[in-house]
Amino acid sequence: MTAMTNHPNRSRRDIPAANPSPEEVRAARAAGGHTQTQAARSIYCTLRAWQQWEAGSRRMHPAMFELYLLKLQHLRGARGLV
Repeated sequence: MTAMTNHPNRSRRDIPAANPSPEEVRAARAAGGHTQTQAARSIYCTLRAWQQWEAGSRRMHPAMFELYLLKLQHLRGARGLV
Protein backbone atom coordinates (compact mmCIF):
# COMPACT_ATOMS: atom_id res chain seq x y z
CA MET A 1 0.00 0.00 0.00
CA THR A 2 1.32 3.45 -0.93
CA ALA A 3 1.38 6.32 1.55
CA MET A 4 -0.90 9.23 0.70
CA THR A 5 1.68 11.98 1.06
CA ASN A 6 0.25 13.91 -1.88
CA HIS A 7 -3.26 14.04 -0.44
CA PRO A 8 -4.31 17.72 0.02
CA ASN A 9 -5.34 17.18 3.65
CA ARG A 10 -1.97 15.68 4.59
CA SER A 11 0.06 18.85 4.16
CA ARG A 12 -0.10 21.79 6.58
CA ARG A 13 1.56 24.23 4.18
CA ASP A 14 -1.56 25.50 2.41
CA ILE A 15 -3.88 25.70 5.40
CA PRO A 16 -4.40 29.36 6.36
CA ALA A 17 -5.87 28.61 9.79
CA ALA A 18 -3.75 27.14 12.54
CA ASN A 19 -4.64 25.29 15.69
CA PRO A 20 -4.99 27.78 18.53
CA SER A 21 -2.53 27.51 21.39
CA PRO A 22 -3.78 26.53 24.85
CA GLU A 23 -3.17 30.14 25.90
CA GLU A 24 -5.41 31.43 23.09
CA VAL A 25 -8.18 29.01 24.07
CA ARG A 26 -7.99 30.06 27.73
CA ALA A 27 -7.85 33.77 26.83
CA ALA A 28 -10.91 33.52 24.59
CA ARG A 29 -12.88 31.72 27.29
CA ALA A 30 -11.82 34.26 29.92
CA ALA A 31 -12.77 37.14 27.62
CA GLY A 32 -16.20 35.59 27.22
CA GLY A 33 -16.60 35.16 30.97
CA HIS A 34 -17.35 31.46 30.61
CA THR A 35 -16.47 28.49 32.74
CA GLN A 36 -14.97 25.53 30.91
CA THR A 37 -18.35 23.81 31.12
CA GLN A 38 -20.19 26.77 29.59
CA ALA A 39 -17.62 27.13 26.82
CA ALA A 40 -17.78 23.43 25.96
CA ARG A 41 -21.57 23.44 25.88
CA SER A 42 -21.62 26.48 23.62
CA ILE A 43 -19.84 24.56 20.83
CA TYR A 44 -21.37 21.16 21.62
CA CYS A 45 -18.22 19.43 22.80
CA THR A 46 -17.39 17.62 26.00
CA LEU A 47 -15.95 19.27 29.06
CA ARG A 48 -13.04 16.82 28.90
CA ALA A 49 -12.17 17.91 25.35
CA TRP A 50 -12.17 21.56 26.42
CA GLN A 51 -9.96 20.75 29.40
CA GLN A 52 -7.52 18.93 27.13
CA TRP A 53 -7.42 21.89 24.72
CA GLU A 54 -6.56 24.27 27.55
CA ALA A 55 -4.01 21.86 29.02
CA GLY A 56 -2.30 21.44 25.67
CA SER A 57 -2.69 17.66 25.62
CA ARG A 58 -5.03 17.89 22.61
CA ARG A 59 -5.13 20.39 19.78
CA MET A 60 -8.33 22.31 19.15
CA HIS A 61 -9.39 22.28 15.51
CA PRO A 62 -9.33 25.77 13.98
CA ALA A 63 -12.99 25.43 12.97
CA MET A 64 -14.03 24.78 16.59
CA PHE A 65 -12.07 27.83 17.74
CA GLU A 66 -13.62 29.95 15.03
CA LEU A 67 -17.09 28.73 16.01
CA TYR A 68 -16.44 29.66 19.63
CA LEU A 69 -15.18 33.12 18.69
CA LEU A 70 -18.20 33.70 16.45
CA LYS A 71 -20.56 32.66 19.23
CA LEU A 72 -18.81 35.04 21.63
CA GLN A 73 -19.16 37.83 19.09
CA HIS A 74 -22.85 37.01 18.66
CA LEU A 75 -23.44 37.04 22.42
CA ARG A 76 -21.72 40.41 22.77
CA GLY A 77 -23.90 41.80 20.00
CA ALA A 78 -27.05 40.38 21.56
CA ARG A 79 -26.14 42.03 24.87
CA GLY A 80 -25.32 45.32 23.19
CA LEU A 81 -21.65 45.05 24.08
CA VAL A 82 -20.22 45.44 20.58
